[in-house]
Amino acid sequence: MRHRPCRWALIRDSAVGLLFPVAVACAQELEPRTYSPSPVGTHFLVGTWSYLSGDVLTDSSLPITGVRAQFNLWSLAYVTTFGFLGHTASLGLGLPFARGNVSGDVVDSPTEVHRAGLGDMRLRFAFNLFGNPPLPPDAFATHEPATAAGTSLTIIVPTGQYDGSRLVNIGTNRWAFKPEFGVSQPLGNWFVDGSAGVWFFTANNAFFNGKQRTQAPLMTFQIHGGYTFRPGLWLAGDLGYVSGGRTSTNGIEAQDRQANVRYGVTVSAPIARGWSTKLALSHGLVTRAGGDFTSITLTLQYRWFDR
Repeated sequence: MRHRPCRWALIRDSAVGLLFPVAVACAQELEPRTYSPSPVGTHFLVGTWSYLSGDVLTDSSLPITGVRAQFNLWSLAYVTTFGFLGHTASLGLGLPFARGNVSGDVVDSPTEVHRAGLGDMRLRFAFNLFGNPPLPPDAFATHEPATAAGTSLTIIVPTGQYDGSRLVNIGTNRWAFKPEFGVSQPLGNWFVDGSAGVWFFTANNAFFNGKQRTQAPLMTFQIHGGYTFRPGLWLAGDLGYVSGGRTSTNGIEAQDRQANVRYGVTVSAPIARGWSTKLALSHGLVTRAGGDFTSITLTLQYRWFDR
């Protein structure tokens, strides 16, 4: 089972906690083929660059309006697949770096800040339930593709740069957990896949001058459809929806419950033996709170097998 926390090819991350929790961007990322099969004993090293531009969700209790952000994100990730309890599983680790600018009006006074630093570390464990037996690469190459389903747990660890006296931070100063279920269905050269998950967040007890900030669970849904021209070369259309995630500061709820839809397109291509690249574009279609941003992502991936 391939392993793709958000904004990576097999791992892709944009753990940037600006004025919004990391899940605002991460939950709305569109990742096709996340639960498609992979052989055991496969290793991936993935480097990713992403550019995000658009509106940023702010705490409604803060005197900030007209917020805009432009951020460049770089991440490096490692993923390995293995057999576990007679099934295929994968484990991945990724660490992002972010650099960019955020502007807005603070009490009607235009303000712009620059931030750069390490983001929150991301871990993900994925486990195939059926349709992807734990096969080595040689046997996997002759295995007939079939419906595959799996589950995963993504964990965001609060290792990123954070200062409680600032409104704008790279890290989020809280833990986040997302259990998810996904399905992959091959249809000849065509494919369809989808996933459903829920983000759960711990409290940030050092939010802006000692306040406590909490966030309700955020549900995520994705569906993708695409066509494989030849091994490694494929094109997919992407659609995602998130719901919930209302925040509270010192027990006072903000009017920022999300109900957002995003759309995008992803293309993947091999470039040399063991090397591949991927380009993904996405944009907000319907935005109730936050999430109205444009995303461009370019990924370079190297793959090798156990000998």
